[in-house]
Amino acid sequence: MTVRPPILLPALGLLVVLLLVLGISLGAVDIPPLDVVRALTGQPTAQPSWAYLVTELRAPRALTALLAGAGLGVSGLVMQTLFRNALAEPNMLGIHAGASLGVGLIVLGGSGALAGALAGAGLGANLGLVAAAALGATAAMAFMLAVAAMIRSGVIVIILGVVLNAFVQAGVNLLVYLGDAEAVKTYTTWVVGSFERTTWRSMPVLALAVGLGLAVVFTGVKQLNLYLLGETYAESLGVPVRRFRWLMMLGAALLAGAVTAYSGPILFLGIAAPHLARGLLRAGDHRLLVPASALLGAAIALLAGIIGQLPGAELTLPINTSLAILGAPVVAWVLIRMGRSGRGLEV
Repeated sequence: MTVRPPILLPALGLLVVLLLVLGISLGAVDIPPLDVVRALTGQPTAQPSWAYLVTELRAPRALTALLAGAGLGVSGLVMQTLFRNALAEPNMLGIHAGASLGVGLIVLGGSGALAGALAGAGLGANLGLVAAAALGATAAMAFMLAVAAMIRSGVIVIILGVVLNAFVQAGVNLLVYLGDAEAVKTYTTWVVGSFERTTWRSMPVLALAVGLGLAVVFTGVKQLNLYLLGETYAESLGVPVRRFRWLMMLGAALLAGAVTAYSGPILFLGIAAPHLARGLLRAGDHRLLVPASALLGAAIALLAGIIGQLPGAELTLPINTSLAILGAPVVAWVLIRMGRSGRGLEV
């Protein structure tokens, strides 16, 4: 396998830092990047109000995008490797659907007064939505991990994930159909995705969950390389396949569940980042692909946040809208490449 020069990973790291600063700098009020750095390091800025904008409003949003992108990029890579399917992504574990059901039960299943209170309560509403999404995602994750522990076939696991998605989504659709207009509006605001719900108060929880998920995946990078060559081959070299697959699914589910709870169902990142990493590195070594997928996922999420903010305007696009603009061409490219090579949906 040919690997591009090792300068690529540091270059991606620098790109993430630049996009992080740019994402904080641009918005309805543009702040010079130098003043962004000053505010982040506790130094005075040219306008006193800029320090508040940077540290209290924009920095948490940008850090959430960074963590969400890194988490979903690595989660998608693990899913594609485990199932040897180029279109596998975290949603196949039913996590998005579980989180959506949790939020739907709170917002759509409650009274109109409860929905209105959630919509107007600011921080309280955000914490309520995060808790509901986390519970729903955890329930879906627990079910799929139990299935993975009992069933050896990865194909059956992924099919059951699709079935779970369809079943749970039917419940969500029913709640939407029966919900009042204000509750549906609150739910729709959550489901389109946003990096703006995380505050400094809740940031440690998100960072800890993403950090734990990444740590779990990093412990299995060598085994992931063997797993790509086939379960039988990996088992012959001493890899406990069933336990290993369960552990990797736990790491992927933890990453996707934490991000979904705080940011809503984020699309395309889990598919796009791993394929961009493979294309840039021209390698299948997970010791390189895992950090590259994390960095590219973070870069895509930050860039989507910049596009969504529409610098210089008051309007903010839903994050899934800007992610679709960036991610859809990548998915189309993957499908076209697979179709021309005749490889099917293999990684």
